[in-house]
Amino acid sequence: MTKQCCDTGSPIVSSNSSPVIAVIGNPNCGKSTLFNAITGIKQKTGNWPGVTVERREGLANIQNQEIILVDLPGVYALDSDREALDEQIARQYILSGEADALLIVADAANLERSLFLTSQLLETGIPAVLALNMMDVAKSRGMNIDIDKLSRTLGFPVIPIMARQNKGIDELLTATLSTLRDSNNQHLDLNYPMVIDAAITQIVATLDTKQPSTFIQHWHALQCLEDYFSSAITGETKAICKQLQQRIQQETGEDADTLIAASRYEFAHSLTANVVEQTQSTQQTWSDRLDKAVLSDYFGLPIFFFAIYLMFSITINFGGALIDFFDITAGAIFVDGLKIQLQHLGFPSWFQVLFADGLGGGIQVVATFIPIIATLYFCLSILEDSGYMARAAFVMDRFMRKLGLPGKAFVPLIVGFGCNVPSIMATRTLEKQRDRIMTVMMAPFMSCGARLSVYALFAAAFFPQSGQNIVFLLYILGIAAAIFTALLLKSSVLEGESDGFLIELPPYHRPAIKSLLIHTWERLKGFVLEAGKFIVMMVMVINILNSIGTDGSFGNENSSKSVLSEVSKTFTPIFEPMGIQQENWPAIVGIFSGLLAKEVVVGTLDAVYSNLEGVAGPNKETFSIAAKFSEALAVTGDNLNDAFQNMGDPLGLRTLDAGENIEDAAAEQDVSHALFGTLVKYFDGQVGAFSYLLFILLYVPCVAAIAAVQRETGTRWALFSIFWSLYLAYSMAVSFYQIANFSSHPTQTIIWVSAFTMGFAGIWLTLRQLGKKLLDINPSMPTSA
Repeated sequence: MTKQCCDTGSPIVSSNSSPVIAVIGNPNCGKSTLFNAITGIKQKTGNWPGVTVERREGLANIQNQEIILVDLPGVYALDSDREALDEQIARQYILSGEADALLIVADAANLERSLFLTSQLLETGIPAVLALNMMDVAKSRGMNIDIDKLSRTLGFPVIPIMARQNKGIDELLTATLSTLRDSNNQHLDLNYPMVIDAAITQIVATLDTKQPSTFIQHWHALQCLEDYFSSAITGETKAICKQLQQRIQQETGEDADTLIAASRYEFAHSLTANVVEQTQSTQQTWSDRLDKAVLSDYFGLPIFFFAIYLMFSITINFGGALIDFFDITAGAIFVDGLKIQLQHLGFPSWFQVLFADGLGGGIQVVATFIPIIATLYFCLSILEDSGYMARAAFVMDRFMRKLGLPGKAFVPLIVGFGCNVPSIMATRTLEKQRDRIMTVMMAPFMSCGARLSVYALFAAAFFPQSGQNIVFLLYILGIAAAIFTALLLKSSVLEGESDGFLIELPPYHRPAIKSLLIHTWERLKGFVLEAGKFIVMMVMVINILNSIGTDGSFGNENSSKSVLSEVSKTFTPIFEPMGIQQENWPAIVGIFSGLLAKEVVVGTLDAVYSNLEGVAGPNKETFSIAAKFSEALAVTGDNLNDAFQNMGDPLGLRTLDAGENIEDAAAEQDVSHALFGTLVKYFDGQVGAFSYLLFILLYVPCVAAIAAVQRETGTRWALFSIFWSLYLAYSMAVSFYQIANFSSHPTQTIIWVSAFTMGFAGIWLTLRQLGKKLLDINPSMPTSA
């Protein structure tokens, strides 16, 4: 079968005059650490064209010469018979001719494996430098590597380095610059069998003479024999390749690609034997000893859950402690402060709403996610750089494979209990796009911390004696919805199983703080710049609808006169089957406001119900940016103090302790005492309240989460996520309410439940039958809208 790949796209940094270095190597060889050490924060990220695999480029200055470094995905080989997206991208980029030289990163402690990839790269004839990383690990294993002999055999510079300690980096950069200036690398002869050499010669004779070098022609011929047909291979050449493959199989009894791979393995093995002297017998390392506990049947799971719990606690408590600082400060500068300045300058009300409430409010929402996402990414980087992430995937693989996912997918889902946005962004640690998509579709159903404030409010009002049980049930139902989503996709549009579990366990490392900060900064910047644009747009729309009145006036926030309130009144009859009557339209305003962030649902309900009941709101204070900044600092100090006390309660379940006392509950939630009575008045008892909570649990996540879904999976998957969450939320909330009131209207209940059951069957059949056509997705090579 003919295979093809994506375009490589144009450089995303600097000018065309700067030489381009492609950084390539095996996974876990320290490639990204070296890339960060060389480029620092002079990096830009994007996606490879047509796919959602991250592309990183950076700038470096070597002896006043600016160069561009492109960080290619970590690969073990450029084999054509594998469908791994990373290998397709790396192979296509190498063949594109964009790179002026290659910086090959090899693991000195696993030299033979690294030399297999090196042998493939050298056959392209592209000038190269080999960075022999982790020399300290090799030395600890008693390996003495003859660097000069290795360099002479390969025909290009080999520089020993220790990227984590920044040792050897200057020598490597000097060698790289010399390679760019003197690109006469020798061609590597792997001593292929005569029948392979003869076939290569015959294929080269049929190739387009416009190929940039004989080396590239040689490479295309090899790829052709391995059944990968690039754009350089014409129909005539393909036919010749097929004939040669058959002839080779008949003469040798082996496939051509098997003979080619065997020659490369023999080269890597013999060269390693010639340049590596084992000065002491291989002994068990401290990583091996630690793995006996970390990977054991008895301690593996407890250690895993402790590590994830610690990451979760730090993210929610300490990252969350800074949210108020960003929220108050951004609100003071971009909303209140901007509005006052616009008023002083005489701008009309609509202009103030558009730029202060709309644009400024959007920036404020984005800012509130910065601390928690940055903290989460920092913790994830520690797990990745330390080597534990691979162990976590191994430990959880058995359970996750039942859902068709690798063990590593469990980590983003756990993070979702804190916040769905970093949970969705954390799926980038998954290698296969199919696994990413499925995990992203599951993540919004993991009940985030923001939803807890809504649960606590209704628990205090309707379930004062058993609030903790209700909240626990909601968390369990969210997990069940995520599992149901995975099973639906696994049996339809994302059919298949997770690949056979084979994973390399890198040695444990002490993470380098510079590398951790760079990783965190790049990921955070990607969220703010990419997802942030979508968030700001959505917030502008909702805030404008909340401010503008039906009479065209402005300043109608959280009142019955706003367009948002009128829209909510229009939609209220749709929610009547789940117990929300027309007079309870403020509940629908809360649902719409929850699209901004689930944290604002409680505040919206308090404001709208108070306005409806004629309860006076708090007096407005005189605005001062200095006062707001002081308030932000004071609140942050209190939050950090609480964070240390709440390390054992990352979900904030202590909030429920106040549920039995209305005054304490009101103080905890920062709402009026009257709100609890108002909720009881307008909702249909405990059944109606729980139906509403079911909808809050399952319906569309906040705009930030939607933006993250769109960024990671594309527009079509984001639209599917919105549709699926709305259908699941509505069907579950209505079904619960109808079944709970079965005795009052049995026929109506049967009709509703039957309709939803047929709806689920219809969705499954549609996904099953239309599959990839429906969503225009190929799981192994997705499009990014």
